[in-house]
Amino acid sequence: MALLNILHYPDPRLRNRAEPVERVDDEIRRLADDMLETMYDAPGIGLAAIQVGVSKRLIVLDITEDRQDPLCLINPVVLESSGTEKLDEGCLSVPGVFEPVERAARIRYRALNRDGEEIEEEAEGLLAVCIQHEIDHLDGKLFVDYLTELKRQRIRKKLEKQRLRSM
Repeated sequence: MALLNILHYPDPRLRNRAEPVERVDDEIRRLADDMLETMYDAPGIGLAAIQVGVSKRLIVLDITEDRQDPLCLINPVVLESSGTEKLDEGCLSVPGVFEPVERAARIRYRALNRDGEEIEEEAEGLLAVCIQHEIDHLDGKLFVDYLTELKRQRIRKKLEKQRLRSM
């Protein structure tokens, strides 16, 4: 396994729409494993392939404290949603920024698992929010897009200053 480089906002590649995975094979499973290792190392609870510069509809998640329940979703789609929940969200591509975002509290989704089998399941709370957040990445959308223009500008300036300091 290998650690991958995470793209940071406002990198324009984060705005790309990911392509569907045509076939679940060893290459896709290896990418999922590398993404999990990268996510755990960062540390985070979700990561989309687009965030590591790979234009594939693949996300990995693990919302457990002990990191023992990884989830790999390939070509995920939200089929139904209900309720609303407002949680502070952060993002590995927008480091150090946490802002409240309103999303559906419950979802029903369909995806392929890492073995290429179709699954259809329900999720609620943090897991539902995380899945929606990561699917947004696959569509070129970031959680900062839910914020006001003024907040987005402040976040961009903050991250640019941090990047300059780290050079």
